[in-house]
Amino acid sequence: MSDIARTPTPPYYAVIFTSVRTAVDEGYEETARNMIEQARVMGGFLGMESARDGLGITVSYWESLEAIRAWREAHAEAMRRGSEEWYETFTTRICRVERESARLPDSF
Repeated sequence: MSDIARTPTPPYYAVIFTSVRTAVDEGYEETARNMIEQARVMGGFLGMESARDGLGITVSYWESLEAIRAWREAHAEAMRRGSEEWYETFTTRICRVERESARLPDSF
């Protein structure tokens, strides 16, 4: 994903996942695609942004803490594989977004 997520007027929540990958790729891309597709149809999902250049940072945006909990439960198997196979190190942070400012094109 390379676009800036279009989010509603705050408040809402952000889950920040920061990681360093292992050399293992088997199943990673397919699982990542499936997780994004699953998030898009879940209630409470607002968008996602991701970048990787050695260090990976993915930020997903959610309407509520309950939506984040449901997301966590829905991708428990992917989390297990990530911890065991795909990530050398990682951290997850959950934040409440209180304010935002942006400069985005009108066609966004």
